[in-house]
Amino acid sequence: MHRFITALLFLFSFQTVAAENQIHETTLANGLKVVVQEDHRSPVVVAQVWYRAGSIDEYNGTTGVAHVLEHMMFKGTRQFPAGQFSRMVAAAGGKENAFTSRDYTVYFQQLEKSKLALSMKLEADRMANLQLTDAEFAKEIQVVMEERRWRTDDKPQALVAEQYMSTALQVHPYGRPVIGWMNDIQNMTGQDARNWYHTWYAPNNATLVVVGDVKPEQVFALANKYYGVLKPHKLPVRKPQVEPEQKGERRITVQAPAKNPYLLMGYIAPTFKGSADWEPYALEILTGVLDGNAASRLNRNLVRRDRSAVEVSAGYDMINRGPSQFEFDATPSEGTSVADLEIAIRGEIETLKNEGVTEEELQRVKAQVIAADVYKRDSMFNQAMEIGQLESTGHSWRDLADYTKRLQTVTPEQVQAVARKYLVDEHLTVAILDPQPIDENAPKKEAPHGRH
Repeated sequence: MHRFITALLFLFSFQTVAAENQIHETTLANGLKVVVQEDHRSPVVVAQVWYRAGSIDEYNGTTGVAHVLEHMMFKGTRQFPAGQFSRMVAAAGGKENAFTSRDYTVYFQQLEKSKLALSMKLEADRMANLQLTDAEFAKEIQVVMEERRWRTDDKPQALVAEQYMSTALQVHPYGRPVIGWMNDIQNMTGQDARNWYHTWYAPNNATLVVVGDVKPEQVFALANKYYGVLKPHKLPVRKPQVEPEQKGERRITVQAPAKNPYLLMGYIAPTFKGSADWEPYALEILTGVLDGNAASRLNRNLVRRDRSAVEVSAGYDMINRGPSQFEFDATPSEGTSVADLEIAIRGEIETLKNEGVTEEELQRVKAQVIAADVYKRDSMFNQAMEIGQLESTGHSWRDLADYTKRLQTVTPEQVQAVARKYLVDEHLTVAILDPQPIDENAPKKEAPHGRH
């Protein structure tokens, strides 16, 4: 109870600070949305450009092109040749990078607040003026292929995760890896990357998020100066992409060199549709009941009591453009088979569905989930990430205000209801790693150089 009260006190203090750090929004004439959150605790600013274009927008034969284009965005423009972008940010004492996901591609800098204009000048330039040559593409595609080998092909658990998604989602593009299938990467051309760039990289398909020691009117003025001159594009019509309802349990076994077996299993789950939608909040709490801390059910019963698992976790992401998954992943203890561990996890699920959760357990989990969300928002970068993610998945930063309130309203009956509704066998996919002998004489591979 003491930890619960402490968490709520911290939440109250955070909400008081957040009330002072107002969020402001405008949209430029060319369609670029600009969202600014003031945070005056240090003279720092985080600037992120979110393009609503990720692997969900790819099609067969060009998987991975969104990620390849992210790499190519650092190859320079006529005004700022290759390498100059990063050197200028570093010279200004800042940090910069980028990442690609299923739903969006993001470029970001963290700088001293007086350098915000530099960030905008550089990002606006490459939004419209990227020099995407076949020669640079031919070099960078080799880096991407090596990255795929390093991050997926040579990592048994990553291979399992990739095969799990392609089994669980057989129609929806979420079933394809963000980095792309190797065959598509090998056959990709510079023109594929140019097509992607000219299709999706436009001010009317982007959101600029700025968080830090800034004044909104100053940020809006800078955005209009640097981004306002760019022309919008006519964007393709995005057609609905719906995964057909799963009609039965699906299974796959992945054989790869590894020391230990591994289990990944999950159920199709709903995504967040709006603040009035209670089920995703109940699923968030359900995650905490199963895997929120050392006292959570999976860790308490399977790791410490039964010793059937070395580690076990549950996860759910409510913010997506496509379908979500409620997942479990686990490594069995020595002497425990993957099949027995799966039975044990499913037993914990059935117990929860049949007996529900206690009010005391629910309050403890709420305090922990809410406190974790509060701590996450204490970072300027994470504040910007939450805003950008919501804006790039068809939602609004305004939904942030309801998050903790809606979590607090979740009842034990609702947690039990979503478990019964969504954690059902006909919507289950199971992927198992069958470990094969490791060649101890094989040379160890180093991480690929370049952006990844």
